Amino acid sequence: MSTSSSSLFGSSPRNAIALPATRTAAPSPKDSPEKIRKAATDFEALLIGQMLKSAREAGGGMTGDADEEDEINATMLELGEQQFAQVLAQSGGLGIAKMVIAGMTNHANR
Repeated sequence: MSTSSSSLFGSSPRNAIALPATRTAAPSPKDSPEKIRKAATDFEALLIGQMLKSAREAGGGMTGDADEEDEINATMLELGEQQFAQVLAQSGGLGIAKMVIAGMTNHANR
């Protein structure tokens, strides 16, 4: 039985759908504990940064879209939020990185 794309998705190859390759979430043997820790901390920093940005945008009034100066202030605030989120995550943050590291370590030890 032929499993070419033309027989699965119609008579024409241009009707074929390319499916992306899938990856597993389990760490590979080359993933060191340091790499896992860095990835988990970066992930937590991203989440904290998004929470700070959402809080700022929900608060309103501090920055607006009308003036160029307000746009510059918003950019500076966003950069400050990103830096604060990174430092907060590196110092323990909300504990998200610890949970991710524990989950990845437990999954790797199965």
